[in-house]
Amino acid sequence: MATGRTHRPATRSRGIPEATVARLPLYLRALTALSERSVPTVSSEELATAAGVNSAKLRKDFSYLGSYGTRGVGYDVEYLVYQISRELGLTQDWPVAIVGIGNLGAALANYGGFASRGFRVAALIDADPAMAGTPVAGIAVQHTDDLDRIISDNGVSIGVITTPPGAAQQVCDRLVAAGVTSILNFAPTVLSVPEGVDVRKVDLSIELQILAFHEQRKAGEDAPPEGDDPEAPPMRATPASRKGPDGDMPAVMPA
Repeated sequence: MATGRTHRPATRSRGIPEATVARLPLYLRALTALSERSVPTVSSEELATAAGVNSAKLRKDFSYLGSYGTRGVGYDVEYLVYQISRELGLTQDWPVAIVGIGNLGAALANYGGFASRGFRVAALIDADPAMAGTPVAGIAVQHTDDLDRIISDNGVSIGVITTPPGAAQQVCDRLVAAGVTSILNFAPTVLSVPEGVDVRKVDLSIELQILAFHEQRKAGEDAPPEGDDPEAPPMRATPASRKGPDGDMPAVMPA
């Protein structure tokens, strides 16, 4: 039986800030691409550009790992890949259970990038009895009635929730009760978990809304400033409609 649940990444014990932890996967992705091209060393500026951060922040982040590079040479790519992988806990096998095998759950099950990054999809779980036994990505779907046993048998410590929002909290509660201590939540709802359980939320609609905000700002750069609209009604003052520091102040109203 897998023993992933008994091991935790070293980042907390070493006091690495959460913001740095969040950037480590970005560095690892960039370094892995360099390694695949057999690039032996990389400068902080080159790696920062590839990871999408500034070089000063990168050097600060790496100082928490005890890596300072070599002046005039840069950082050893293979060593950094190993070092960051170790800090993230990726030098061991992490069995993962996905609960909710709809379109998104099935897509995640078929994603080929998990294995190369230290994760193994150990179980697929769904509440639909008709799904039980159905193979998805070569793994037979199991029913939620057996969730506790499935988690225990596979030593799962990371659960992925891809259920509808109404079922997510109940699934979360059952995963936690079964011993899962880290949850990746794709359901569009906020989960309540006890202390000691980590939740990461992935909400595609929020990401799209943020992009819409930036698109609106880009479009607004060419628009006239507020108040310069030639079709807007002229503004006039009306008597004492609000208070100012010296008494009544006129309010500005459309004429």
